[in-house]
Amino acid sequence: MMEAVPAPVPATPAPRPLPPGLDPEQAAAVLAPRGPVCVLAGAGTGKTRTITHRIANLVSSGHVRADQVLAVTFTARAAGELRNRLRTLGLGGDAAAVQARTFHAAALRQLKYFWPQIVGDVPWRLLDSKFQTVAQAAQRTGLLRAGAGAAEGVRDLSGEIEWAKASLVAPEDYPATVARLRRETPYEAQKVADVYAGYETLKNTADGLLLDFDDLLLHTAAALEDYPSVAEEFRGRYRCFVVDEYQDVTPLQQRVLDAWLGDRDDLTVVGDANQTIYSFTGATPGFLLDFSRRFPEATVIRLERDYRSTPQVVSLANRVIGAARGRIAGTRLQLIGQRADGPEPTFTEFADEPAEAAAVARAIAGLLGQDVPAAEIAVLYRINAQSEAYEQALTEAGIAYQVRGGEGFFQRPEVRQAVLALRQAAAREDLPDARGPELVTLVRAVLARLGLTNEEPAGQQARERWASLVALVRLAEELTAADPELDLHGLLRELATRAESRHPPTVQGVTLASLHAAKGLEWDAVFLVGLADGTLPIAHVLGDGGAVADEAALEEERRLLYVGVTRAREHLQLSWALARAEGSRRVRRRSRFLTGLVPEDSPASLVARPASDRRDQQRRLPGCRVCGRSLLNTTDTLLGRCSTCPGEVDTTLLSALQDWRRDKAAELSVKTFAVLSANTLTAIAEQQPLDERALTAIPGLGAAKLRQYGPEILRIVRSGYHAQDPKTAGQK
Repeated sequence: MMEAVPAPVPATPAPRPLPPGLDPEQAAAVLAPRGPVCVLAGAGTGKTRTITHRIANLVSSGHVRADQVLAVTFTARAAGELRNRLRTLGLGGDAAAVQARTFHAAALRQLKYFWPQIVGDVPWRLLDSKFQTVAQAAQRTGLLRAGAGAAEGVRDLSGEIEWAKASLVAPEDYPATVARLRRETPYEAQKVADVYAGYETLKNTADGLLLDFDDLLLHTAAALEDYPSVAEEFRGRYRCFVVDEYQDVTPLQQRVLDAWLGDRDDLTVVGDANQTIYSFTGATPGFLLDFSRRFPEATVIRLERDYRSTPQVVSLANRVIGAARGRIAGTRLQLIGQRADGPEPTFTEFADEPAEAAAVARAIAGLLGQDVPAAEIAVLYRINAQSEAYEQALTEAGIAYQVRGGEGFFQRPEVRQAVLALRQAAAREDLPDARGPELVTLVRAVLARLGLTNEEPAGQQARERWASLVALVRLAEELTAADPELDLHGLLRELATRAESRHPPTVQGVTLASLHAAKGLEWDAVFLVGLADGTLPIAHVLGDGGAVADEAALEEERRLLYVGVTRAREHLQLSWALARAEGSRRVRRRSRFLTGLVPEDSPASLVARPASDRRDQQRRLPGCRVCGRSLLNTTDTLLGRCSTCPGEVDTTLLSALQDWRRDKAAELSVKTFAVLSANTLTAIAEQQPLDERALTAIPGLGAAKLRQYGPEILRIVRSGYHAQDPKTAGQK
């Protein structure tokens, strides 16, 4: 409950002695005068220790009373850690008086107190989950109906509404805003706006108002902006503000913070723009980057001494973020490792995903044998669907694990639904006894009704569902490859066995987590897995042929890798696989973010193979047909040359191929790049293959596409070839 305006602050006592153990930069942040202070704190630099000591110093020095401090952060766990740290700093009962809360918890407390003054006796209640209300709005607009994928559609719409409200975008402004920002939307923008508007209408009920968590912030800001008496009482109650993880604030949260402050500037913010990984929720580092512009007199302190990781891990982290581009890159912190030396990070390339997962499990077993606790080991990946291979590998190795920030693979709703659909198919008597490739085709057909498509869908939740279904198909492919006589009943028995064997304990197990879920955590040993183009960076930020479709999104993917690297204290292994399943074509390339990071003498370096492996190197790593250098990224490999080397394109042939691709895409009702990429067309127009053998040598044409499109492509190329001057044609 809010209190009346307090009496004047008593005379300032003698300053509290500076506690030992702070480095010079931390001490500068702790002792900075009251006023605008910006602490740029890199990973592992002791930011929580610094800001809690700063709060304690302000209180003990008499600059502010403990109950006049409001510290806000983004998770209840982080807020609890702030409170616990303050209790250990000798403040006595004052520690409990400091308010350390999330933005939403602080707003809820304030709104409950001020509601009668601003609204009167109109009742309201907090909407814990907006799922049902959004679903109702979507059904009223005709956008969604009950069925497979509907739940993910509702969650994607809910996420988009949350983004819009966090970004201060009203329903009527949504279509124009997403068009201006080139934001990918789960459905057509106007339809999303209609659901958004319908959702807001449904919250006004006959029994009062329903408020979601974003409404808490909106109404709190409005109360302070529109009611001077409310603002006066609040600002008399709270005089000093501290914001942790300031790079993750949204425009709505900044609006609340501005309302709290009024015309005052007693504000300390702490953040690192290079750890901005939540822009899809509306978070923006812009407020952190512009802090000195808004407060020209602000004290800015950089914390760069890393106490978490060994110098070897720190060096790699610096090199990862050192390649960043854009405005955020200009604020990068150069971390300085403070721990004793440790092992160098390792880079490992595997033939396929099962081999990668099995090797990681063996390496984890080795660490456990060296007395590294299981709870101090983590396997981190880009998307949740990647966990399946590691759950299986750890289960087979008898290693306990826990999935953080998500459910185990076979416990996910979409996987349970898919297995149920396969069971229903197995009970039918009109289906053929499919085995081998035919069984995989049957699985695909069953899962198609649940949302499995040839192309990755839009929307984060829809992508997660799709990725889980794709993982099930891949599992079916692996099992049928191992046992060509496997039928649907046998497949279901194998899936049931795997599901039943995965009951890991909830404590003292190896952690499996996505990179997003790992933010704010740390382990002695970290395995960063699946580091291939199309996974990290994720496929939807890449355009046709692997070119960059969204530069800002690509840089956020790089920051995800940086966050992953900085989670490791001592042991760090980075790995990738060249193929999805055992025996599949090795068409993948390691993540473009690893270029320049893999030591040239590393066994995983594609430019440093042993002489005995030279033949395999030539097979797996093509060279530029112009300069002969190794091709290390997808675009260059598809072109067959370095993108910086000159290429002679037959423009007439390229135009004919583009026309054919457009017509073929229309015929098949797919996007043009699903037929062939632009780079593959360019490579064909440059190399002009006249037979199947020459066509096969062009990357981007797998066996399936060669069978499907090869004869037509060769007809087009040969037509252009014979149309040339006969005297020069033979010289080709």
